[in-house]
Amino acid sequence: MKRKLATSLGLAALALGMSATAASARTIIFVGNSFLFASHTAVMHYKPDTVTDLNGTNIGGVPALFKSFTKQVGLDYDVSMETVGGKGFDYHYNEKLSVITAKSYDDIILQGYSTLDEKNPGNPALLIKYTKMLGDAMRAKSPSAKIYLDATWSRADQTYPEGRPWHGKPIEQMGIDVDKAYQAAAKEAGKSVNGIVTVGLAFNRAMKTNIADTNPYDGISANQTNLWTWDNYHASPSGLYLEALMIFGAVTGKDPLVLGNKEPCAEDLEISPTLRVALQQVAHDELMAHGVSIAMK
Repeated sequence: MKRKLATSLGLAALALGMSATAASARTIIFVGNSFLFASHTAVMHYKPDTVTDLNGTNIGGVPALFKSFTKQVGLDYDVSMETVGGKGFDYHYNEKLSVITAKSYDDIILQGYSTLDEKNPGNPALLIKYTKMLGDAMRAKSPSAKIYLDATWSRADQTYPEGRPWHGKPIEQMGIDVDKAYQAAAKEAGKSVNGIVTVGLAFNRAMKTNIADTNPYDGISANQTNLWTWDNYHASPSGLYLEALMIFGAVTGKDPLVLGNKEPCAEDLEISPTLRVALQQVAHDELMAHGVSIAMK
């Protein structure tokens, strides 16, 4: 009888311990499109079992990289994602609001359409309108959440070919324009947005420091990486790695450099030790340049 009682007590204690561990995990949701689910790359199917895909599409993407980074530094995050290709905040607000507000979250990442408005590229009005609407709705469900906007990168396919919206402008300009739009959206949203993850400016920094090539249409220079995948539109594994590093640093307050040259995600994605540290340095410098408090520990 004593043995049965001890066993029961032990199982109860284990269950309580597991419950406490689950309850202690910080929750985060990623809401966006293919720039988060990593279209046309191996990152799309990277460790999907480590995140909860609310659309049931069995994707890992940038959220899975984020999850791995947090585990490596001893943090516990329960990661969810709701991503649909080619969609902006208007879609997520009008079609997916019940999914993304089904429960509350501690941290929220919102990433919109890459050209700001599919029908009117470069026009921030739609982004500004729906950032506030979506942010307010998320804030109502998660009053204490930290909500971040993921300001994305310049697209080579929108810059170099003739007839495209940013043709004739420097490759950095689209990223700058997108960032300005997100700044305006955050200002309009007020307390419903806590900050902006300046991923597009990090891409610009990687190009300015000669870590990344500026023009994939004329070939990739030696000792430089291509931040875009084969369509010159979506990010390559190295571009997605940089995006994940930026989100990791902004959300957790951890310095991306703490991951080091043996970081396993980069190993899985065939990103060299030299390049992974260089991208970590870019993320570090970009976060620091925008006043993000990060700690090397």
